[in-house]
Amino acid sequence: MAKKSATRRILTITGIVAIVLVLLGVVGWQAGFFGGGEEGIRVETADAEQRTITQVVTAFGRAQPEVEVTISPDVPGEIIELPIEEGDPVSEGQLLARIKPDAYEAQREQAEANLKQMRASLEQRRADMLQAERTYNRQQKLYEREVTSESGLEDARTQYEVAQANFKAAQYQVENAEARLEEADKQLNKTSIYAPMDGTISKLSVEAGERVVGTSQMQGTEMMRIARLDQMELEVDVNENDVVNVALSDTASIEIDAYPDQSFRGSVTEIANSARVEGQGTQEQVTNFPVKVRVLDAHNLTFRTSERGGGQVAAQQEEVPMPPRDTPVLRPGMSGTVDIFTQTVNNVVAVPIQAVTVRDFNQVRDGSAAAQSDSSAAFGRREDLRKVVFVVAADTARMQEVTTGIADDTHIEVRSGLNGGEQVIIGPYRAVSQTLEPGAKVRIEEPGERDGEALAAAQ
Repeated sequence: MAKKSATRRILTITGIVAIVLVLLGVVGWQAGFFGGGEEGIRVETADAEQRTITQVVTAFGRAQPEVEVTISPDVPGEIIELPIEEGDPVSEGQLLARIKPDAYEAQREQAEANLKQMRASLEQRRADMLQAERTYNRQQKLYEREVTSESGLEDARTQYEVAQANFKAAQYQVENAEARLEEADKQLNKTSIYAPMDGTISKLSVEAGERVVGTSQMQGTEMMRIARLDQMELEVDVNENDVVNVALSDTASIEIDAYPDQSFRGSVTEIANSARVEGQGTQEQVTNFPVKVRVLDAHNLTFRTSERGGGQVAAQQEEVPMPPRDTPVLRPGMSGTVDIFTQTVNNVVAVPIQAVTVRDFNQVRDGSAAAQSDSSAAFGRREDLRKVVFVVAADTARMQEVTTGIADDTHIEVRSGLNGGEQVIIGPYRAVSQTLEPGAKVRIEEPGERDGEALAAAQ
């Protein structure tokens, strides 16, 4: 009895395994994973059609003023006057801050007193020179009359030359004192800081009573920044592989995170020559190039400064066309996305990007699909990689070599290989990229067919 029970158990297990294998074989056959069957590999297709394609480079960055000036003091000291606040409009020549001038006034007074002393000394040296000149002239006349000796004449000449040298030295001392007084005047004038241009105080980093360091000594304290907020730009990082496609004056579409429902027109104004490298020397190294994109649409009209020095005023209707909605305010540091339109081609043959794949023509000529995965067969063989698409001809897949051009988010330009109107295979991805071979049997999958089968299987 025990022997029959064991035999029955073995037969039962064998039967279950056989049923599972049969079911897997049926599913694999229908899905086209092997064998192909009469129905062939189920594929998705799309038409090669005439389209207009615009190549887009997408980058991320932050808004900043096109012109922003950092204000630092030339002289150190304590801030005793700060008549402005962050966000205030200023005009060129307006007082921004005043540094305590006591020490610099004392230095100027000292330099002025020293100059007066040097001028007095100069007059004394002038008198000494004139006296020595008269003595020398008198000794020369006496020597001509043979009244005095030659040594007396030489002594008078020497004293005259010494007096001349002292006079010149006194002149140089006066010039030096005048330069010191001029420098003291400049230092005193630098205690008052004025706006170098019209704009807005975009950043204020100090308060009245603080001590600041002057740029004459070291880097200096950054007191504030003045920016022209009526003309903003975005500085974005463009990858090294994309920056070669970007050119000056390329148009762009800008989306600011703070205004998700609004798009701004832009234009490329500057492309950096030097890269900005992050994670240098690591596997995460990224090389980007800063690109500046000017915002062309109306913005920040409340920050526009009057040409007559009237400070912050709203722009007139005839100066900037007012949009039907409220004009946005772009502030420095706001993040955004920029789509740069680098190139456009009109009425060209295009296919979905996923239709284009790469095949090794050496392996294709061998006629062996297994050669693609057989490392021993591929070892030492030179690859002949070419771009191809698979075109549906009746119920078979025909491989067609193509030459491609630019691409947008969904389609890629086909410059040669297709005439338009062909039905190309776009999926499944594994079939297009690996398993499809020239002449393979295919069956076009109707829209929603796979979803319907998945739903039926789930029920």
